[in-house]
Amino acid sequence: MGTVLALLAVVFGVLTVTQVVQSADAATSVVEHSQPLSDDAAQIFHSLADADTTAATGFLQAGDETSAVQKQYNDDIAMASTLLAKAAGSTASDDPGQAQIRQLNSQLPVYTGLVETARADDRQGLPLGGAYLRFASSQLQNAMLKEAKQLYATETDRLHHDYADAQALPWASIGLGLVLLAALVWAQVRLFRGTNRVFNVGLLAASAFTAVALIWLGTAQSLAASDLRDSNTRGAAPLQILNEAQITALQCRGAENLNLVARGSTTDYQTLWAQVSKELAGQGGYLDQAARMTGGDAAAQQQVRAAVAAFSTWDQRHEVAGTANNDGDYATAVKDTIGVPGAGSTNTTDAAFTSLNSSLAAAISHEQANFASLAADGRNATALLAEGAGVLAALAAAGALLGINRRAAEYR
Repeated sequence: MGTVLALLAVVFGVLTVTQVVQSADAATSVVEHSQPLSDDAAQIFHSLADADTTAATGFLQAGDETSAVQKQYNDDIAMASTLLAKAAGSTASDDPGQAQIRQLNSQLPVYTGLVETARADDRQGLPLGGAYLRFASSQLQNAMLKEAKQLYATETDRLHHDYADAQALPWASIGLGLVLLAALVWAQVRLFRGTNRVFNVGLLAASAFTAVALIWLGTAQSLAASDLRDSNTRGAAPLQILNEAQITALQCRGAENLNLVARGSTTDYQTLWAQVSKELAGQGGYLDQAARMTGGDAAAQQQVRAAVAAFSTWDQRHEVAGTANNDGDYATAVKDTIGVPGAGSTNTTDAAFTSLNSSLAAAISHEQANFASLAADGRNATALLAEGAGVLAALAAAGALLGINRRAAEYR
């Protein structure tokens, strides 16, 4: 009886330590690996889309490209390159995201080369520059951004998988612990009936150690699961929607600028604007989803409302600029879109976009802080649990052996 109880306690300890370590590793992966990788993938998409938008803005400045626009484009390309290198180093060679990373690394220099060719032709007054820029943008939109979006989806799926593992309660350990506790009670009842001795200190101690381990295990894992769940609903999930909103806003801005670059040669960019602006601000769009998901957070809600207001202003100004362009007044359309280079006009679509982008960036920063705090709380909730459960299980095994041996010794 003593041997069986001791072995049961040891198995309970080993199983508990194993499951707690697995859960803690998943929580650590959420905090240190999968969520940062998901965020980096979103930033790769953001940097590429912003580079495309900025390149079109510089082209519209028609030879008077400002240093701020040049710096923004160069910073975006540098950021995308840095994040791609970081992502490549943070994932295994057989990781599903490696295929997208390799594709983006090979396509990025081709894109930048096309943009530089477009700039060179434009500086010489050659109309071919606009065609090169539109071709570069189409390559980015139809190939690179699709790869970046797939990379983002892959890393987001990994994040959801890690969340599921980290939040899962160790039912096998809990079940075995309850079996051990029931076996200890049964052993004490059997000894009482066979020896007429009421208490067995060893078995009582083993029961107490097992009960403490179970209570600690259930409480700590429940708290960890609750904090991790909150870090998702109040951090990671709204953060993903806000990232999507920011990316879609950049696609709107790119379509708006490239429509002017096209000078009426195609309606593709007008169609693209109508599509992506609906995804951003239409019913059920990203801004609508963000407003619902941040409803209980006053700080985030304020920034989302500001973004919604900024888009409304942007949409109105876009209609004014579009009317001027359709009427053949290209100069006015460009002025209403990007203003006068170096003048810093506040009544342009660019100013409205900048306001929207700033509000979204502030909301993203807030949600990142929420995630970091809550996810860290979830990971810390199980601190020392594996070690403590192992020690308590070992003490329970020792108590069972000593308690049974004490009774056996009385008959020798």
